[in-house]
Amino acid sequence: MNPIFKIKQNIKERWRSPSGYREVLKLAIPLILSTSSISLQHFIDRMFLTWYSPEAIAASVPGGILSYTMMCLFIGTAAYVNPFVAQYYGAKQFDQIAPIVWQGIYFSLISAVVFFISYPLAEPIFNLAGHAPEVKKLEIQYFRILIFGAPAIFVSQAISGFFAGRGDTWTILWVNFSATLFNIIIDYILIFGELGLPRLGIQGAAIATVISNYCAVSLFLILLLRPKFRKKYQTWKRRQFNFSLFKRLLRFGLPNGMHFFLELLGFTLFILLVGRFGTSALAATNITININSIAFMPMIGLGIAVEVLVGQRLGENKPKLARYGTYSALHVTFLYMGTIALTYLLIPEVYIYPFASQADPIQFAEVKRISFILLRFVAFYSLFDTMNIIFSNTLRGAGDTRFVLLTSVSLSWLLMIFPTFFGTVVYNWGIYTTWIFLTAYIVVLGFVFYARFLGGKWESMRVIEEAPIVPARELPENPTG
Repeated sequence: MNPIFKIKQNIKERWRSPSGYREVLKLAIPLILSTSSISLQHFIDRMFLTWYSPEAIAASVPGGILSYTMMCLFIGTAAYVNPFVAQYYGAKQFDQIAPIVWQGIYFSLISAVVFFISYPLAEPIFNLAGHAPEVKKLEIQYFRILIFGAPAIFVSQAISGFFAGRGDTWTILWVNFSATLFNIIIDYILIFGELGLPRLGIQGAAIATVISNYCAVSLFLILLLRPKFRKKYQTWKRRQFNFSLFKRLLRFGLPNGMHFFLELLGFTLFILLVGRFGTSALAATNITININSIAFMPMIGLGIAVEVLVGQRLGENKPKLARYGTYSALHVTFLYMGTIALTYLLIPEVYIYPFASQADPIQFAEVKRISFILLRFVAFYSLFDTMNIIFSNTLRGAGDTRFVLLTSVSLSWLLMIFPTFFGTVVYNWGIYTTWIFLTAYIVVLGFVFYARFLGGKWESMRVIEEAPIVPARELPENPTG
């Protein structure tokens, strides 16, 4: 048989099959567009700040990542409503969907109160970073404003699980797209002082983000309480606090939240340490990571789709289809990521141009030179990051959250944080050596998650309770007697 014909037949078969390309893309495309809209929001936000001043763009990523890092424990836990809903939906235990969503909402509201203790921590944390005084001042301002959006972010994650877990990913797209569009408009107005308002710079960017967060959660709540959902899933009637279900959410969700928190903490420490090489190195790292998010955020959407698909298939007790769907998603992601990686190598100017267009050419020259080199690192590790995203989400969709947590944390400190510390603070090895450590971490992590996936332990895991067995009522031997 002609090899090309055989490949075409295999593609057609996998396209039509359950858990094949079509089903994966049906779930993933709205999520890809949704996460891409968030990535676009960050990209434009930092592009505006690059136009505003070098200090503003240098401060935006450390300030933004630190705030998001400290939120991640709560975001990751609240977002674990998604696998619960997916498994309940697959198992046809529809009566349990609304209760788990509300436990996620209650967790989010409690977390929001606790989270505000981070407000006074901004100054001592950025003092330790050792950045230039003008950059440090802006980092603190940015961080302190962003944390006021935390309650909206936490609750949005819990409610979005109701839609994603059932496969209704288009709703998530429209909510996030609307919030992003609103954010971009008021972002420009507040940063540059349009419509007679004062020029607020990085403070305006933070205020715009907070306002858009509350717009998103308002839309999610309105949609959750629509009459058709109140009737079918009793989304208002079944809002009671359920301590047993709440504990179950924490049992699986907290390791998920800890994973996000500690992994992003590692990246935050990496960026803070790189800042010791100077403003140009820090700005180039920030720009490169922002560009990388263009590719990375759509992969997050694919990862969430895998989490949903695996959860639904395991809820149906069809682990082979869960495995098949994981490979379908991996094929799609490799194709996408390989294409993006080539553009990083062949046309890096396209990605750098938006940042350079309105920046001072002399000040930006060194930043541009470093950014071109850093994009080569991104092009290399991006393919391995696909393994990280797809296989870790398969494990999380099944409930293997503790393994994901322990693996990510141990490898990030062993391969990235400790070496970067010695490379910056002790030996001054330079920015490119630190990026070698970052690349090594991503490559090894991808292979470890793949090995865990191949082991198959996740196929027997579940986060939901088994459906109660209702015994058949005994009937008399002679009903007519």
